[in-house]
Amino acid sequence: MPLPSQQASIAWTFHPHNATLDVVFFGTFISPSGWVGWGINPTSAEMTGTHALIAFPDPNSGQIVLLPYILDPTVKLQRSPLLSRPLNIHLLSSSATLYGGGMATVHNGATIQIYASLKLVPNKTKIHHVWNRGLYVQGYSPTIHPTTINDLSSTATIDVLSGTTGAGHSNIKTLKVVHGIINAISWGILLPIGAVTARYLRHVQALGPAWFYAHAAIQLFAFFLGTVGFAIGIRLGELSPGRVYGLHRKLGFAAFCLGSLQTLALLFRPKTTTKYRKYWKSYHHFVGYACVVLGVVNVFQGFEVMGESRSYAKLGYCLSLSTLIGVCIALEVNAWVIFCRKAKEEKLRRSEENNLTNPVMGAA
Repeated sequence: MPLPSQQASIAWTFHPHNATLDVVFFGTFISPSGWVGWGINPTSAEMTGTHALIAFPDPNSGQIVLLPYILDPTVKLQRSPLLSRPLNIHLLSSSATLYGGGMATVHNGATIQIYASLKLVPNKTKIHHVWNRGLYVQGYSPTIHPTTINDLSSTATIDVLSGTTGAGHSNIKTLKVVHGIINAISWGILLPIGAVTARYLRHVQALGPAWFYAHAAIQLFAFFLGTVGFAIGIRLGELSPGRVYGLHRKLGFAAFCLGSLQTLALLFRPKTTTKYRKYWKSYHHFVGYACVVLGVVNVFQGFEVMGESRSYAKLGYCLSLSTLIGVCIALEVNAWVIFCRKAKEEKLRRSEENNLTNPVMGAA
């Protein structure tokens, strides 16, 4: 069975009569001094708590060694080196060989096979498989692996009896797609459109107060959609405890907090006659533009998280955003042309008034 990341795969034979599992994992090195590991997490599909077998070249002899490690929570903190110790699972045997036989050498892209036989808990055939690879080893201590999306998604739950993957995988994928679409529309398109509406339509006298109602309606609808997308993102985080997208999550929380402040600001909008109105406008403009910028940036970050950095979906969003930016540039140029024309007309009017006034003053 091909695994969902790092071009890894796994093969196994399960013996139901004695609950014994024979496994071979196929992985690749990303460095001549790197490591490749595979393991089982008895409780959940995440790195913390995994009982792993890690293969790497022996620092002294250069031969492949396979050692057992338990990835407890201190591994993430990196306060101490990862040391080999016996596993708390019933491991019957294990070994590792490079693809190509005894003459093969470790290089970038070299394939390794990790074999293991273990005794499972009776009637428990759903196994949480975890695997990864790193750039180098310090002594006999593997160092931290890369943290790209490809490396953070190296888990899979497989029923070794039926050969099916975990039921929640498709649901999570659907939620990710819905989360991405809703947030791209709300934070990435509607909020900027609402800001453009307020900036360029408020000076059109023929519209009257209609621009304000359009602006408020677009922003409130965008925030409602964004709240739904934000809630789905929180749920995805709960369903994926082993995957942490720090920057994307922080930007999402920041954009949601700013959007909430903008919504509350609408309720406390002072009248135009009060002295506090100018302070409220400054606050409203600063928070609003900051929310728009964070929203757009986080949409692009979301494409990276989902592995869609070169997808048609991202291309479509870029075209939509480019169109909106083009409209903004055209409206901005038009606004400056009108401003300059009015300034010139005002200058001519004042000049004519001065010409009419000066003869009178001379006659006096």
